[in-house]
Amino acid sequence: MADPNNRLIVALDVATLPEATGLARQLGPHVGAVKIGSQLFTAAGPAAVRAIRELGLPVFLDLKFHDIPNTVAGAVTAARRLGVWMLNVHCSGGAAMMAEGAKAVREESPSSRPLLLGVTVLTSFDEASHKATLGTVRPLREQVQHLAQLAQASGLDGVVASPHEIVDIRRACGPAFLIVTPGVRPAEADRGDQRRVMTPGEAIRVGADYVVVGRPILAAKDPAEAAQRIADECTRALHAAGSARG
Repeated sequence: MADPNNRLIVALDVATLPEATGLARQLGPHVGAVKIGSQLFTAAGPAAVRAIRELGLPVFLDLKFHDIPNTVAGAVTAARRLGVWMLNVHCSGGAAMMAEGAKAVREESPSSRPLLLGVTVLTSFDEASHKATLGTVRPLREQVQHLAQLAQASGLDGVVASPHEIVDIRRACGPAFLIVTPGVRPAEADRGDQRRVMTPGEAIRVGADYVVVGRPILAAKDPAEAAQRIADECTRALHAAGSARG
């Protein structure tokens, strides 16, 4: 389980397991959890999850499962048995697929199961590219809200969404629905291929539960210092948001 006082998840988007474990050792004291995505998992497989867990760090397995319901249920079961803290599926796989994933994640040990999230719309999309690619007339924010409500109705614990849709999701799905937010960049950082972005503090203030940061930490001259600075920014924003609501 991730440290509830540290809302930063670092994305270990690197090419080799030795590189990943070296960074994890360096960053472990400064982050709440580690994300293992397609690049590292394709390179190292389940050994990557086991190695990070052996370091005492919770793992968010970010493979965005998207297939027929039975196949996704099998993949979720396999991920659950690896002992991950959190994993995700694509909401666009549909309600039946998400429901089967939610059922699979709760089997065997429902009290100690991982969290299951639905990926709404990737943060590399903006309004124009979203409509052009998917051929939808629904505005991007409405699409994200629709998918979040579908995920909640299908039994998922929360969603992955850009910071720009957090307020809409909170209004539609309530305070207990988990929101994990990529597309987060410190004010001085390059956006790269991200389009719908905010700073870490801004994302927490508008209601994100966790923020995911990769390149601004991994590419920093001092990754541990960069991670600690972002974690501190999130903590200050969390306290400020709590005080404002109180």
